[in-house]
Amino acid sequence: MEKQQLNEMLRKLHEELEQVESVDDATVSVLSTLREDIQHLLSGKGTGTPEEQEPISERLGEAIDHFEADHPKLSMAIQHVLDSLAKMGL
Repeated sequence: MEKQQLNEMLRKLHEELEQVESVDDATVSVLSTLREDIQHLLSGKGTGTPEEQEPISERLGEAIDHFEADHPKLSMAIQHVLDSLAKMGL
């Protein structure tokens, strides 16, 4: 997958994140972390060192679990990004 396609996926994910309405403290924390990760990836800095890559993948996985019941569309979008990053070796 090209970097341009990943950027487009990340933009769509960011749009989905903006539409989440029901937020508790845990959701606010997850959203904040995802936004930071997305901005980092979109900035062209990549995912950093291997030590930094693992936490991003873990955080995306945790976000999938967090949103799965109440926001399945968002959860699916996060899963697509996670799968794409894995295919790219990131």
